[in-house]
Amino acid sequence: MSEAIDVVRHPTARRAKLVFDPLSGRVRLTIPRRASAKAALAWAAGYGDWIAAQRAKLPQPRPFVDGATIPFGDEVLTIAWQAGTSRIVRRDGDRLCLSGPPETIARRVECWLRREALRLLGEDTAFYAARAGVRVEKVAIGDPRGRWGSCSGSGAIRYSWRLVLAPEGVRRATAAHEVAHRVHMDHSPAFHALVATLYGADPTPHRQWLRRHGAQLHWYGRSSTG
Repeated sequence: MSEAIDVVRHPTARRAKLVFDPLSGRVRLTIPRRASAKAALAWAAGYGDWIAAQRAKLPQPRPFVDGATIPFGDEVLTIAWQAGTSRIVRRDGDRLCLSGPPETIARRVECWLRREALRLLGEDTAFYAARAGVRVEKVAIGDPRGRWGSCSGSGAIRYSWRLVLAPEGVRRATAAHEVAHRVHMDHSPAFHALVATLYGADPTPHRQWLRRHGAQLHWYGRSSTG
């Protein structure tokens, strides 16, 4: 049990707290700075059934291997590896075609998805920025765990590349959300009204989709639950 739990000492913690992370499949045990880790782990062992139940709910890892399917907006793409063809990842209809060493498939497919995410989210951002009459200084992508997008006070917007795995409406509504922060750096009623105006519809269903299914997107490209 102890090998599956990350023990974290926190200076303001008053008691032990057990949290399961559906994005990583890890269990975090937060304890006071001077608490006994051994005693805390013994306490956590009493929640073994709960931890097992949470693990049973985890999505299956979806590694990027030959024959694997990947959601791509409103489409589904299949990785198609063939020896002796171009090593460059290219799309051919509903297939992602590539060659080269099989052990590099995952890295190269993720690189392709990241490039597509930057292209599509850049286009989405430019569209909504023009509609809002604002300037976005820079669009970038990353792989954050806690958020799908962020807008800085300097005008730069950063997105999770995994939005390219979500339905198109979810991706575009997220872009409208971040662009609206160029006008309102808050989540006031005026902000939400602007998001709906920019997007052209109620974005609530798309936010709900991310709450329900967002964790699953973090399991694409992974080969294990570790």
